[in-house]
Amino acid sequence: MGQNSQRILITGGASGLGRAMAEAWARDGARVFIGDVNEERGRETMQALSALPGTVEFQYLDVRDAASFNAAREWLEQNWGGLDVLVNNAGVAAAARIDRGDMADWDWIFDINVKGPVRGCKVFVPMMKRQGHGHIVNIASLAGLMNAPVMGSYNVTKAGVIALSETLRNELSIHNIGCTVVCPGFFRTNLHESVRSPEPGMVEMVDKLLSSDELTAEQIAEKIKQAVARKQFMLIPHKSARRAWFIKRFVPVLFRRVMRDSASRMEHQIKKAESA
Repeated sequence: MGQNSQRILITGGASGLGRAMAEAWARDGARVFIGDVNEERGRETMQALSALPGTVEFQYLDVRDAASFNAAREWLEQNWGGLDVLVNNAGVAAAARIDRGDMADWDWIFDINVKGPVRGCKVFVPMMKRQGHGHIVNIASLAGLMNAPVMGSYNVTKAGVIALSETLRNELSIHNIGCTVVCPGFFRTNLHESVRSPEPGMVEMVDKLLSSDELTAEQIAEKIKQAVARKQFMLIPHKSARRAWFIKRFVPVLFRRVMRDSASRMEHQIKKAESA
């Protein structure tokens, strides 16, 4: 199937990296279906990208609801005859020390970050098997490889997405269905809008981390598009993230020291915020 006829579904596609991916594919002439819970942003994004060579559609999609995915599947079958690339991008964040975080926050983040991609796969893999081809892109995070302190629930969900992706790669390659898992480091996005944390000052801390300008969302989107075209399994777009992953694997003593120092700094910052 030619590049210009590709059919792409992106969850959380109305803003941040999702929107950047929608723009990258639409610029190449692909047909892009944006699913998002924010209808205002979704319609605005569809309108903003309408001048590009591709076709952009928007539909309300809540990854916590299988019926949302089924509605998208029905639309895609009726209007585009199927789907070539499923991008499980929608995600949220939480940050808390293990003895402070609420179990309700664990349930919330798992429902979106882990079960969201699972729901998407359960709905669209049968279609891809019938077609005889397809590709799944799961947006994980460097957090799923590094497991930094005070980010327990987020780390676990992103590690789960990496494990899910490797499972899909091993399970679905015999059906000509590929899988790419993306593990970005920090970049400017709107993830901070979703952060749940009982820790004082933590939302501001996460916001500061996400202000990194090593790569833009647009640059990461371009790398993802290229990785899908190459059928690359793991993509770690940031050079600094690849360096950190190398250190963890090959210089574990240094990595542990860095993580211990990080835990000390975060504990100090939280206590400072508590006493402010």
